[in-house]
Amino acid sequence: MRHEDGKKVASPEQMQIWMKQTMDWIGGISAQNKFSGGTGLLFDDARVVRPNNMVTNGPFGEIKETIGGYMIVKADSVDEAVEFAKGCPVLQGESNSVEVRKIAKGDGVH
Repeated sequence: MRHEDGKKVASPEQMQIWMKQTMDWIGGISAQNKFSGGTGLLFDDARVVRPNNMVTNGPFGEIKETIGGYMIVKADSVDEAVEFAKGCPVLQGESNSVEVRKIAKGDGVH
């Protein structure tokens, strides 16, 4: 789940609304036995590691978007996963997005 402007901070009331919407959305996927897991990603104690062992506090600076979290669903196809993603409350934010990707099988082939 990508947030276009990682510097914007929602009010506690708006966060509570979004959390309920998100939990309801995940609950709908879970009710179909399709939710596998996921969580939000925090900024606290985050680091960015770059070539030559350069480590900086982050992810901050000139970023234009942030990755706010991830979830794993047990979809029968990418199209089914896209349908789940279309209901994600994060899409209420202007320019926010949800990426849908397959998970590599770990067999060296993908």
